Amino acid sequence: MHYRTFGRTGWQVSEISFGAWQLGGQWGTVDDEESIGALLQAYEQGINFVDTAELYGAGHSEEVIGESLRRWQGDKVYVATKIQPLRWPDPDDDAPLMRGRYPEWYLREGVDAALTRLGVERLDLLQLHCWAPSALTSLDWLETLNALRVEGKVDRVGVSLRDYRPDEGVDVAALGLVDSIQVIFNLFEQRPTERLFPASAASDTAIIDRVAFDSGSLSGLWTPATYDSWEEGSQQKEMFRGERFTETYERVEALKRLVSPYYSSLAEAAVKYVLSSPEVSTVIAGMSSSRNISRNVGYSDGLPFPEELRAQLADHAWIRNYYQ
Repeated sequence: MHYRTFGRTGWQVSEISFGAWQLGGQWGTVDDEESIGALLQAYEQGINFVDTAELYGAGHSEEVIGESLRRWQGDKVYVATKIQPLRWPDPDDDAPLMRGRYPEWYLREGVDAALTRLGVERLDLLQLHCWAPSALTSLDWLETLNALRVEGKVDRVGVSLRDYRPDEGVDVAALGLVDSIQVIFNLFEQRPTERLFPASAASDTAIIDRVAFDSGSLSGLWTPATYDSWEEGSQQKEMFRGERFTETYERVEALKRLVSPYYSSLAEAAVKYVLSSPEVSTVIAGMSSSRNISRNVGYSDGLPFPEELRAQLADHAWIRNYYQ
């Protein structure tokens, strides 16, 4: 496992991190003991960064991670969690107001609840699960988070950008107001390299990449029958509904043909493409089985990404938002 410096924090974090959304049960039925076993196996293989949120199973993901930490006897594991806003903005609103979405009482209650669920005295990284540029002039949220840091309940703070809106993080990155920014970046969503990454590099703000596998499509394991195999009501069943699955599948098949001369699988190409941007501190990967953990860890080999392939991938950039 290779490690990268997490922005200006000085932390050395695994460039592959454990995405814990699935542990909450929204991607299908889960067994908590299996989840804990997967976490412990990931720690043993060098993964020392876990991303979760209160949203993931109404805090259940945090509880499972907390139990894994109690059983773990090895080196430090950093846990990044998130607090959702009091009210989510409309996904079609291009300029939502941030004021009032994270009042002091709400943030304090949320932090205390996360501390309890994780079973820790201080949160390593607390992220706002929703960010809007208007927050740059409505700094009540930052005042509260700084107070919580002084009180020892929070170590570092970050923000998670709204889905497929990478440029909303440019100004907060340039100002260096937070320690980290989480953003969607993958073979389809390539825009963060244009403005966000240069801004984050200038202020030494850590970048956490999410959805590297495009919620499963870029794993390269889909077949025409995959959609019907998903549980009713699951996250992926809703996300790829209607014609979305077929369109995504066709684009994925084209990518598989493109990367096949360079990599043994589309999943490997997907992770290594993201890691080829030095601004990325860690890539969140969903892991629910021993095979997935070993596979993802194996992608951390330090080898360069082929520049001729990068040039060809530009034609496969695809702007859309399946989270709406």
